[in-house]
Amino acid sequence: MRSKTQIQLIGESAVMAGLQQEVDRIARSDAKVLITGESGVGKEIVARSIHTRGPRATNVFAPVNCAGLPETLLESELFGHVKGSFTGAYRDKPGKLETAHNGTVFLDEIGEMTLRMQGLLLRFLETGELQKVGADNGGHHVNVRVIAATNRNLRDMISQGTFREDLFYRMNVIHLVVPPLRERREDIPALVNFFRERYAALNRSPISSVSAAAMKALVEYSWPGNVRELENVLERLIVTIQGSVIDAEHLPSEIRAQDAVALRPKRERRRTVADDLYKRMLDQRESFWSTVYPLFMEREITRANVREVVRRGLEEARGNYKIVARLFNMEPRDYKRFLNFLRKHDCQIPFKEYR
Repeated sequence: MRSKTQIQLIGESAVMAGLQQEVDRIARSDAKVLITGESGVGKEIVARSIHTRGPRATNVFAPVNCAGLPETLLESELFGHVKGSFTGAYRDKPGKLETAHNGTVFLDEIGEMTLRMQGLLLRFLETGELQKVGADNGGHHVNVRVIAATNRNLRDMISQGTFREDLFYRMNVIHLVVPPLRERREDIPALVNFFRERYAALNRSPISSVSAAAMKALVEYSWPGNVRELENVLERLIVTIQGSVIDAEHLPSEIRAQDAVALRPKRERRRTVADDLYKRMLDQRESFWSTVYPLFMEREITRANVREVVRRGLEEARGNYKIVARLFNMEPRDYKRFLNFLRKHDCQIPFKEYR
């Protein structure tokens, strides 16, 4: 949902009607907005809707994925840098906050920011002044509206010391909660038809309808990946099936399954720093000590990132930390060092729930 024609909050359920009214009301202001909800519910669409319905609509909307970049690159992406400030900085480059002057910056996955980056963002929100990476003098002021989103519980992160309380209150002027798809099932037919029409047109497909049996299964499914998962399923169906009707037999097995409603929502669908680190250790056989440890000690990743990597290891190892150490390519003698590191930095996760 990237182009202007796609910026739609689809659905006529009571919760979506209320959200639509909230978006219309706050779009006219410049207040900071914090959007929360599970991954895949459409938080960026809500942010874009706020932008396009307000007085800044003709100016830039600049999304920034805070989970997709290490700290040093994220700082440059937001604030810009001057020539020679780091290896590869061959010229001055403006950041998103500068290019979005008089527009809107959307900070997606703000809960993944390191504490240092949170401090830099807080300073900008308080002063409106840009400090480019490598610049000696003070920067100039810019006028941007800041909207942030997260699928994490920031209050829990504050209590754990991984998110700044002062930044939370600075951002949480207006709080919007986007409901998961399973809590607004009456909107699923409209979403199905929206994506069917969209991808049929894009792929010149003859598919023009969804059978009653297929629609029933789609409505009853719990959609752990929310709207993003629904969109992906419809796109795949449009591309792969023959004929003009999507029938129940065409649906993925997990949607056809009778117990699909009981499926629990997955924690994270969007690729994160933790995903990349975990993949490097398992697929490229890199060690925890060369992959995760230095980034954490240099504050380029957060405690939450390390805990997520450990959580994924425990799931794979069925709660056995010794197997986790092997998965993370450590020597047997490193096992105690690994546990001591996790305890010291509050990154240890109870193993029993994974057994």
